[in-house]
Amino acid sequence: MGKDGSAPRAALPASLGPVVVGLGWLAMMIAGLLSRNLGLRPALLVSELFLALPALLALFLFRVPIAEGLALRRPDGPTTLLSTTAGAAFWGASLGLLEVQYAVWRPPGGYLEAFRRLHDALRPSGPVDALLSVAAIALAPALFEEILFRGIVLPAFLRSFAAPPAVVASAFLFGLIHLDFTTPGATFYRVPFAFAVGLGLGTLRARTGSLFPPVLAHALLNTITFVSAPFTEDPSGALPDARPLLGAAILAVGTVVAVLALRRLDSSEGAS
Repeated sequence: MGKDGSAPRAALPASLGPVVVGLGWLAMMIAGLLSRNLGLRPALLVSELFLALPALLALFLFRVPIAEGLALRRPDGPTTLLSTTAGAAFWGASLGLLEVQYAVWRPPGGYLEAFRRLHDALRPSGPVDALLSVAAIALAPALFEEILFRGIVLPAFLRSFAAPPAVVASAFLFGLIHLDFTTPGATFYRVPFAFAVGLGLGTLRARTGSLFPPVLAHALLNTITFVSAPFTEDPSGALPDARPLLGAAILAVGTVVAVLALRRLDSSEGAS
């Protein structure tokens, strides 16, 4: 994708976008089952790798150069700073969205319990353990999910669609891989959150013309979520009270900051 949001010169056909996502999701599920005896952290790393693997193989089969196809262009300092700001804003906006969603659509108790169990299992016992946990739950998803959705699928859609519908379509597929089939009653609970984050990350990719900014923003969002989880969870395990007004305020502030950062990216890219 060019910096102006134009169609990329090297990309898969648009029709293969949903195909590589479906194959990646299936590969991720199988890899997760086969690697679960390795431990939680290695299983998470392997699963994320296999999510992107079919799409990377498709690039090879269609002879799309990796560096050009994924737009592996190193951003400058201002772009990196603005991308970091956007990532923090995406986290705030998504937190607010989840608070608002919680007020009108409460998940089953098992959903929050599963979330707590995951973070308890990844709770570090030292610096090295902390790095491994962050790599497994924050950095690997940011890298491999961005390779798939903003590195391969979004440019594929841009071959047939303008930037706005291409970003929406890639965000929709990004939302679908966050379906939860393990917790009864919570199948679609993370989809709105993931779709909204996908819109922001896709727009960031379109504005910068590089894969690195959305990877950075995604990694920061995931890391803040993981690090802040112990401070936001209720140790009693009870469902917290709904805070829709607070959620709406956080959502509004996060959205405004994200929009300002993205608009500023247009200016900085145009001046570079």
